[in-house]
Amino acid sequence: MTSLDPEVRAALDQLAIRNLQAAYGDAVTRRAWDEFAPMFTPDCPIRLDLRDGRVIEHVGASEIATFIEGSIERFEFFEFALLNSVVSVDGDVATGRLYMWELRQSVDNRWSNAFGVYSDQYARVDGRWLFASRRYSSLARTTADGKGMDVFTIPG
Repeated sequence: MTSLDPEVRAALDQLAIRNLQAAYGDAVTRRAWDEFAPMFTPDCPIRLDLRDGRVIEHVGASEIATFIEGSIERFEFFEFALLNSVVSVDGDVATGRLYMWELRQSVDNRWSNAFGVYSDQYARVDGRWLFASRRYSSLARTTADGKGMDVFTIPG
């Protein structure tokens, strides 16, 4: 195989990682938990700082899928929207941030929003980009009374 121009290789890596991010958001929105496994390294640590005094840690696709499934089952409508992302590739590893928005409607017809940021590490494994670690921090969410937003600082 002919080696690619470095700029072309960088563009293809960026596209593959952004496709991975989009596939994650799509799977969460559709609640397609069986699609998580191919997106993560088997030992991928996931750390969630929900800014409510607790930090939740999981390892691997199955654990995070189970956690998210339980967290969003109360919503009749749920969409995971990608707002913006930045990615930096260095060979077979990469880092990035992904800003997201959750649009939610509970079964009692109450709408809410949540905003957050993922700080990710990616690894190229057998030619495919995977999540190697994820750290999530809440940035804002609808207040419990539904009349405002709790807003938090952007980490780091």
